[in-house]
Amino acid sequence: MTDSTADYPFELTQSQAATGAAGECGTRTGTYEPSFAGLSPSTRLSQIEVGQRLDDFDLLIELGTGAFARVFLARQRSMQRLVAVKISANQGHEPQTLAQLDHDYIVRVYDQRILRDHNWRLLYMQYLPGGTLLEVVESVHRVNKPPETGQALLDAVDKALEARGVVRPTESSTRTELAALPWPDTVAWLGKRLAEALHYANSRGVIHRDIKLANVLLAPNGTPKLADFNISFARNVTGASPFEYFGGSLPYMSPEQLLACQPGHTQDMANLDARSDIYSLAVVLWELLTGGKPFDDSTAHAARARAAGAIGDITALELMLATRAQGVSPTAIAAVPANCPAALQRVLLKALSADRDQRWTSGAELAEQFQLCLDPQARDLLDPPARSWRLRLRPFFLPIALLAVLIPNLLASAYNIQHNHLLIVSPLSEQAQDRFMLVTTLSNSILFPLGAAVLIYWCRRVILVPRRLRRGPAPPEETVTRARHDCILVADRVVAVVFGLWMVAALMFPLTMQFAAGGIPGRSAIHFFGSITVCGAIAIAYPFFLLTFFVVRSIYPELVAHGRTSPHEAEQLKALSRRLPSYLAIAASVPLLGVVAVTFLTSGEIAEVIVPIRVLCIGGIAGFVLVYWLSRQIESDIEALKRVIRSRVAH
Repeated sequence: MTDSTADYPFELTQSQAATGAAGECGTRTGTYEPSFAGLSPSTRLSQIEVGQRLDDFDLLIELGTGAFARVFLARQRSMQRLVAVKISANQGHEPQTLAQLDHDYIVRVYDQRILRDHNWRLLYMQYLPGGTLLEVVESVHRVNKPPETGQALLDAVDKALEARGVVRPTESSTRTELAALPWPDTVAWLGKRLAEALHYANSRGVIHRDIKLANVLLAPNGTPKLADFNISFARNVTGASPFEYFGGSLPYMSPEQLLACQPGHTQDMANLDARSDIYSLAVVLWELLTGGKPFDDSTAHAARARAAGAIGDITALELMLATRAQGVSPTAIAAVPANCPAALQRVLLKALSADRDQRWTSGAELAEQFQLCLDPQARDLLDPPARSWRLRLRPFFLPIALLAVLIPNLLASAYNIQHNHLLIVSPLSEQAQDRFMLVTTLSNSILFPLGAAVLIYWCRRVILVPRRLRRGPAPPEETVTRARHDCILVADRVVAVVFGLWMVAALMFPLTMQFAAGGIPGRSAIHFFGSITVCGAIAIAYPFFLLTFFVVRSIYPELVAHGRTSPHEAEQLKALSRRLPSYLAIAASVPLLGVVAVTFLTSGEIAEVIVPIRVLCIGGIAGFVLVYWLSRQIESDIEALKRVIRSRVAH
């Protein structure tokens, strides 16, 4: 099955299958019964013609031909259904293997018949009339303009149906979904299903080895199905030209598969695994996305033309290997549509790595990545667009975190200083005020550096691990996992330290007043603890939401994209989401505390502090509106990240 015989469609409507209608032949059971002549024992494979009968099959149309097999649309008499029949030499155990593959995205192989007189095998399978991805590429990329939506795929399918005399199906949920998808999302939609098919086959010990556009068939609703599994790929090809033997399959092969195609390397075929199929699938999807292949093999073909024979073949294969070792060409990358998500390009480029150890390890992992590409919010979190602020600000976690903590605390300090100065400190003597300022300055110069040191220690992984991921080499998986855990808790830890500093300040103030003025009056104590409560609420709520928003939207997704996640991490995100209302309630208390504070003031005191309290109330209301919006954004991001993690767990 190394030829192009999979260039055929499979599956008719139920009514046609039941009556045995011949599609584009135009025959109808009950009105006209064609005459089918049998084969003589001396007939060769190349002499088979439409209108002949082989065993239980009436040959209606030739669908494809190659060096080793021919494929016909046929009517199976015993079942009165249309099938695709592949006729080839009777060798290997291919049918027994393929018949065990029962998957929504794999062409169903029904059974086989052996013609002993000719030593032929008749492999009959599901018939799909929607054409192949090769026909889709030829249809949608004829003009120098990429298709806009998945409707282009459906138009190509409908064109194939019409050419084969099949009625266009009524609208379905699948067709409706495809029609609305942008073209890059359509490619990801197809890729997800084909990757799932690969995983299913690989999990049963089957490597495809011949994935190309012509071997991906389409159902009438646009669903892709893999066909022509190259089970017998390891045949000895000594003495045959790889270019003649493999033909159009070579441009889709992985580097290790190209190496195995060289004379004397046939044993390397046994070392091919799922990653080789993943590479080939990525070539198919790249061509579907851009209209061209990711590698320019013109030099290889020119070298083969100059040096005919085995030497030319070897030289051409070596040049193809060298081209793939250099990675996807800049010209091919430039052909990627402007609306292609960064996530999809990343997924395909990783799958096209020359080193198979750098590719996705399984079809399941690749399918998960394509599912991510189909979730706009999740994919933009993990792979922000090139001009996104989330991407640009990732290297600046430390200064951004510092501003997120410092600005609310400076505002709280300004209110606290103003409030305490007007109601408590200003009535003191000048000497007592000097003592108070001295002790306050000394205590702050000790406490704030200590608090900063604790914060940097707790945030060290959040600061360092993303930087290592960007610059390489990547840290151990366990380190990345701990960094993700720290990201979830970083805002809680920061506000805990900051709130602790405010509490220490609350204890230090009475001691300082005792040293400076011999104590603090009861009414002044009420004013002080009231202002400390307000400042504590500001120091907790606003830094928490500002820091959590930045971490969840920018830093944490980067760590998710570079590591394996576990179900426990989804629970951690869920716990973070549950903490949001508590912090939101603290933010809502800020303007309320300002209003309550007025009730404890005399008319004279109100006149002194009315301006700070008004600023506090108005600012508190504006701050609550801000953190409420941030809370909704954080919840939405958390849900998207949970979908990513749960999808990985499912696969």
